[in-house]
Amino acid sequence: MASLFNVLKAEGLTTLRIRYDFRTDVFRFVAAKEWEPSTDFSKYNKTFNVRSYLTDDAVYLNTAAVIAMVEKHGQTEHLNRVQDLVRQGKHFGIDMFYNDKFNIRFICGIHSPKRGVNNKSHATMAGATRRKDLSLPEIDAIIDALNLSRSMAFKNIAADIPFGGCKTTIQMDTPDINNMEVMGFMAYACDTTRCLTGPDMAFPKEMVTVMNKNFTMQYVGGPGSALGDTAIPTALGAYLALKQAVKFKTGSESLDGMSVAIQGLGAVGYAMAECVLQEKTKLFVADINEATLDKLVKAYPGRDITVVPTGEIINVDADIFSPSAMGGILGEEEIKAVKFKYIIGAANNQLRATNQEEELRLAKLLADRGILFQVDWWHNCAGVLAAAMEYVHGFDKNNDDLVKAVREVLPTQTWKNLNRAKEQGITPTESAYRSCNELIYGDVADAYWKI
Repeated sequence: MASLFNVLKAEGLTTLRIRYDFRTDVFRFVAAKEWEPSTDFSKYNKTFNVRSYLTDDAVYLNTAAVIAMVEKHGQTEHLNRVQDLVRQGKHFGIDMFYNDKFNIRFICGIHSPKRGVNNKSHATMAGATRRKDLSLPEIDAIIDALNLSRSMAFKNIAADIPFGGCKTTIQMDTPDINNMEVMGFMAYACDTTRCLTGPDMAFPKEMVTVMNKNFTMQYVGGPGSALGDTAIPTALGAYLALKQAVKFKTGSESLDGMSVAIQGLGAVGYAMAECVLQEKTKLFVADINEATLDKLVKAYPGRDITVVPTGEIINVDADIFSPSAMGGILGEEEIKAVKFKYIIGAANNQLRATNQEEELRLAKLLADRGILFQVDWWHNCAGVLAAAMEYVHGFDKNNDDLVKAVREVLPTQTWKNLNRAKEQGITPTESAYRSCNELIYGDVADAYWKI
């Protein structure tokens, strides 16, 4: 199996760092042994901390030595593929940490730390942590970390928070959050990357309480958060963005008399439906959970709500489509067939694309059909806004403060983006990307990008 972690294991190493300078197309690598396999990470931030030296037998390999080591183990082609992915996304790099005792393979994709420099916090980047099964090919875990770190860099700009973008994927067995060695190692690795994070797919939110109580404050979004569930603010942000889109085309924010199709009634989709039902709208909804559909219909008796099979919601003849479930639903064929005037929703990665260029192409196809679409990360960023607020202010802020921030930031960002796109003769998606690329890649001091 293609794996850089297997190379680390074979050589008795713990760490691989990949850094890329997009200006010069230069890669540099460091591989290291930074702790002993016997290190008890349950003692992290008790008898040692992130700056401690954890072995008398430290090893640090430079770029040439890393390349030779990878070649020795027949993984050059795999490393080249990883480099191509980093290059394509103009990523700053990847941090990889291997815990041999528990076979934990920690991958932190770093798109850009620029926004987090000099922000007066330990964390310079923000992005959640998700678990992947050990049976998954390593390249897929790396791709996920890189793609999501790129979207986090942009989402953090949209949320107007002072953190760069990252995302961590950890290949490991289902964690026991009461195993302090495992939790301590994950805390140590997180602190090393200087990332503000929270549990994403396949990690329980209760893990945050364990982390905060025993190891690190870099984890946020737990069940005891003063800000509560971020589903409602996330839906509110998408709803406010939708109203700005309608205002942009009609001159009025009102949705009265319009029909709305919502795909997915999970926590965010259900909250989105409730936002839309505040106005005199006709609603089409689809979800795999029939109980949730019944709950919504019964909660709003007398309202015009039609339940549609999940596979047919995208074909509904409605004014507005609000994707609030899985991503990758809008490819070229779907774009040719849909009947909507607006597509604004909270789902991630709504366009079926694997890179920015393909996203821009599909967004242009939507625009050519007269459909107003804005890339999702520009308005579904209330979750990371909540994470930053909790991280910086703790219990000095509450859910009312978060909702106020969402109301202040997200509609303003959307209105500016739509008008900027019109002025420049481009799609709102391209406008959003241009804004972020200018901030991340433009006017960067050469010294900062030295590896």
